[in-house]
Amino acid sequence: MESHDIGRLIYLGLLGLVIAGWFVSQSRLSLNKTLQQAAAWVLIFLGVIAIVGLWEDIRDTVQPRQVVFSDENRIVVPRMGDGHYYLRAEVNGAPVDFVVDTGASGMVLTREDADRVGLDPDGLNYIGRAMTANGEVRTAPVRIDRVTLGPVTDTDLPAVVNGGEMSQSLLGMEYLQRWGRIEISNGELSLTR
Repeated sequence: MESHDIGRLIYLGLLGLVIAGWFVSQSRLSLNKTLQQAAAWVLIFLGVIAIVGLWEDIRDTVQPRQVVFSDENRIVVPRMGDGHYYLRAEVNGAPVDFVVDTGASGMVLTREDADRVGLDPDGLNYIGRAMTANGEVRTAPVRIDRVTLGPVTDTDLPAVVNGGEMSQSLLGMEYLQRWGRIEISNGELSLTR
């Protein structure tokens, strides 16, 4: 245990003693009521600890993740509650979360994702234009050295960096068509190569 951990434990212990002392002093006449309240707080505390401990399992149940079948070169992606399919791929070695967008022609990176994968969004030439739901935006054509999705790696891919505001990068048809089979059924998107 490190020294700052010991300091935190001492602080939490003192805080617990102060709170317990306050409860006892406020309800000296009603010890039964104090014990009931203390038991309720202990149960709440244990419930919070259980939720924190089980959070990964709860999150996977509520929001399932993509599944990779390496031996089959297949990726299965569940549809999220908002009706979209989200993929996590490695672009130039950095993880990037994409929205699968069959209405987009190519791969579109946000400025933040472009920066994370080693492109300088401020140094790019935004010579292209794209029509989006929010109107026209400027785009900068780029080449991606490497995109890895599950067991499959593609190299030297075209993409664009969006010059406007965009919450998440898009994975469009130009990339999706590299997969031999794209299937959507039973709330899942399946990519097979």
